[in-house]
Amino acid sequence: MDSEKKNEGKDVMIKFRIEKRKKEKWKNICYSKKISLSSLIIDSVENKILDDERRKILMFIEKQDNIFAKIENNINQIARHVNVQKFISTADIKVFNDKLDLITNLKDQQNKIFEKIYKLIGNDS
Repeated sequence: MDSEKKNEGKDVMIKFRIEKRKKEKWKNICYSKKISLSSLIIDSVENKILDDERRKILMFIEKQDNIFAKIENNINQIARHVNVQKFISTADIKVFNDKLDLITNLKDQQNKIFEKIYKLIGNDS
C-alpha cells in the first residue's frame, strides 16, 4: 500500500546509463542517508533539500525546543525559590533580568531562523 501511494502519479520511467561503480557509489550515499536512489537523483536535479537533510533540520528544531523548555523550567525553579524565600536582592534581579533579555533575544533570532527554514522546506515540497 505504501509503495502504491508513494508511486501515485508517477507513470513514466527514465532509464539512463552510468558506470557500475558510480551507481554503487550513489547507492552507498543513499544507504547512508536512508533515502532512495530515485529521491537522490530527483532532489539533486531539482535542487531540493534531500529527505535526510529534512530529517536533520526537524531534529535540530526539536532539539532547540528542548533546550528552551529546559531554560523555561529553570526560570520556574528560580521563581519558586524566590517565592519561598520572599526575597531577591537587587543585584540578583538585575542579573536575572539581563539573562531573560538575552534569552528573549535568542528566542527571537531562533524564530526568525525557523521561519526561513520552514519557507525553504515549504518551497521545496
